[in-house]
Amino acid sequence: MFGLDDFIASYSDGASVWLVVLVAILLGLRHATDPDHLAAVASLLAGTKESPTRAAAGLGAAWGLGHAVTLFAFGVPILLLDRYLPERVQQSAETAIAFLIAYLAVRLLFRWRSGFGHSHPHRSRTRLGAFSIGLVHGMGGSAGIGVLLVASIHSTPLSVLALVLLAFFTAVSMTILSTAFGAALATRPLRASFQAVAPVFGLAGLAFACWYGAAAWTLAPYPF
Repeated sequence: MFGLDDFIASYSDGASVWLVVLVAILLGLRHATDPDHLAAVASLLAGTKESPTRAAAGLGAAWGLGHAVTLFAFGVPILLLDRYLPERVQQSAETAIAFLIAYLAVRLLFRWRSGFGHSHPHRSRTRLGAFSIGLVHGMGGSAGIGVLLVASIHSTPLSVLALVLLAFFTAVSMTILSTAFGAALATRPLRASFQAVAPVFGLAGLAFACWYGAAAWTLAPYPF
């Protein structure tokens, strides 16, 4: 995001093992704040009927687990075999992320129109959806940048350890951020006015999805 990843990763060049570990942790914590991640989980949280704080923790953890699985699965071949996903595959993954965010935004708008009284999402199904979104996000461009930064570490065992830490602390950070967002939704002022702010979430998510999909095919800038 705005060169912050490169700045953090620069401290791993020729550094001690513990400094490289710290850099991987910081990259993981920073990676969870990418706008596409936050937009997807925000839409999921806004559309759930569970207690916002409890739902947020579960959704954030499910998203982080899915993201970690894919990030590790696609990151290890890069570190060990120097094989990268084709550009078209990465663009397709980014496009899939855009469609997922758009779907969540449209679903939220439909639930808002119905007064949030006609749909009863099943708890495990919602978390499965968050896990699925995390799986797709793990193939996205921002995740790929993190893997490339880890791949710049000269020691293969150390780079694999850094990848594990990157995936793990991205999941930890996403759980923390999601829980904080859920706690905000649970506050009295926002809970009382949620019927009014829900369309803002939905329209903002839909607009972001359109822009993100265009950026995947270089039709719009992506500064993050």
